[in-house]
Formats: sequence, structure tokens, C-alpha cells
Amino acid sequence: MAWLGTLWLANVVLFAAVAWVSVRSIRGQMLDTIALYGNSFGRRTLDEPLDAALGAISTASVGLILVAILVVALARRRLTLAVMSAAIVVGASASTYVLKRVIDRPYLGVDPDRAFAGNSLPSGHATAAAAFAIGLTLVLPPRLRGLVSLVGATYAAVVGVATLSSGWHRPSDVVAAYLVVGGWAAAAGLVLVLTQRPTAVVNRGERAGWSLVTSGALGTGLVAVGLTVVLFIAQRMTEPVEQMAPSMLRLGYVGSVLVVTGAAYLMMAVVLFSVHRVVPHDPGRPRPTAPAGWAPLSATRPPDPTG
Repeated sequence: MAWLGTLWLANVVLFAAVAWVSVRSIRGQMLDTIALYGNSFGRRTLDEPLDAALGAISTASVGLILVAILVVALARRRLTLAVMSAAIVVGASASTYVLKRVIDRPYLGVDPDRAFAGNSLPSGHATAAAAFAIGLTLVLPPRLRGLVSLVGATYAAVVGVATLSSGWHRPSDVVAAYLVVGGWAAAAGLVLVLTQRPTAVVNRGERAGWSLVTSGALGTGLVAVGLTVVLFIAQRMTEPVEQMAPSMLRLGYVGSVLVVTGAAYLMMAVVLFSVHRVVPHDPGRPRPTAPAGWAPLSATRPPDPTG
């Protein structure tokens, strides 16, 4: 429980830091704007698949996400898990909606083209994709969890990159969205641990193995390389963004894409690290009852006349 509480606090602190640096500081705004100015590379090379990823996120799709998660959890007779998984999707989406309107983005003379666009942090599309990925990972049985978690993290990363490449959101908006979802996942995990049945058994054999290593390694490597590129750009911001060389703008975009993608995998790795404890095996759960009049095949088979 201490781990989940610490994790929730870490997500809150990191969100506050990302929001402050990217929204309230000139250098943070410049780094975000460089990525937006350099996003023509993404639009030119990945336009169609990125548009498809964005088009899949809507109010209706969020509703379908909730239904899918609830159906899977209820089919496994995990009512509390169904409620808390749905809470991650609804709570994260609602938090994103409120935060986007509460956070004030001052104009610091960095991005005149979007001077009156206002705040866009955090990204609602990235929030929905990340919440879906984590919610589905929690409700699925362990044998399916590894593959689905990586597919879900990849989808969350694709949606995040799509919002950047389309010019809808800045890189910090997407990273902030992942932190919102991570905070809700930690809070939901804490509730699940506190409400577990006495018969619940933490099976170490159900710990995430290859999926945890893969998501952790991908996340750490991509974020490390991406931050190195971003810091390289930050040290060379000696002129207005619109006057920077196109090569520097494209490099800033690529660095931001690496950070966004890595953040999605790290978000999932943190969930996988403790999922076997949050959703343990529970042999005491009631099993599905047989329909009236049903009997096992062996009980209805006529006797063998040969003996």
C-alpha cells in the first residue's frame, strides 16, 4: 500500500512540475513550440495512420471502452475491479477536462501563432487512450495481460504522437495526460488492495515478466534518448523559434516523439510492476452457477452395456 501511495504522490508531483515548466516558463514554451513547428515531418510520413488513431477517440468510443472493460471484469466476477477500472477512465477524463480549464497559460511571446489558443494541457485524447490501455490490462486474466499491456501502451503512444503531429497538442500535454492516468491508476490500485477479500492470494507466478522488462526497457531507453535530444536543442535556443533552422525544428520534434512514446511505456511498466498484487488470485470468489436442469455429461450418459 505504501508503494501505491508513493506512486500516486509521484504522479501528482511530476504533473505539477511538467505543467509549471511547460506552461509558465519561456524555455518550456519554446521547447513545446519547436516540436510543433517541426511536426511537418510526422504529418508528411505518418499522416493517414495518425489521423485514424485520432479519429478512433471520441465520446462514443470512451463509452465503448467503459462497456468493454466492465464486460470483461464482470465476466470474471470482479465487481470491485470493474468499478475501479471504470473509475480510472471516467476519473482521468474528468480530471483532464477540469485541469485544461483551470490551468492558465500566459503568453510569453514565444508562439504568436497560438497566442490566443489558451491552455491545452493535458491532452484529452491521450488521456482516453492511456486509461483504456491500463483499464483493460487490469481486468484481463494474467495469461492475456502481458501482450495486451504492450499493445495498449503502443496505442497510447500512437495517439499521443498523433496529437503532436496533427498540431492539436504540445508534447507536454501528452506527458501530462499519462501522469493523470497514472495517478488515477495508483489511487484505484490502492482501493483494490484495501477492499480485497481475506481469501485473496498474491501469486508470485502471476507477476509480469517479459512484458514488464520490455515496457520498462523501451520506456527508459526512449525517454533517455529523447531527453538528450531535447536538452541538446534547449542549449541552442538563441533565437526565436520561427527563425530556427528547419533541421533543428525537426530534431526537436523527433526528440519530443521519443519522450512521449517512452513515457507511455513507462506508465504501463509501473502498472505491470504491481498488478499481481493489485489484482491477486482469489479462490474464494463465487463461481458461476449451472443453469437449472443442467448436469455433467458423465451424469447423463447411459450405462455402458458391455460393462
